[in-house]
Amino acid sequence: MGLDDKIGNKAEDLKGKTKEGAGKATGNEQMEAEGKGDQASAAVKDGVEKVKDAASNIKDKLTK
Repeated sequence: MGLDDKIGNKAEDLKGKTKEGAGKATGNEQMEAEGKGDQASAAVKDGVEKVKDAASNIKDKLTK
């Protein structure tokens, strides 16, 4: 996984946590839900990157 991807995913996760917290604090259910959505999106992207890394590692082992 590229460093830029890792940073982007962590930033999106942090943004989601911030939105969720602000939504909870203000009673804004829509903002809270958006925050949870941002966190879920970041988790999915992180998972995809991990699968790509694993596939790359397997390919490297098979070609050596």
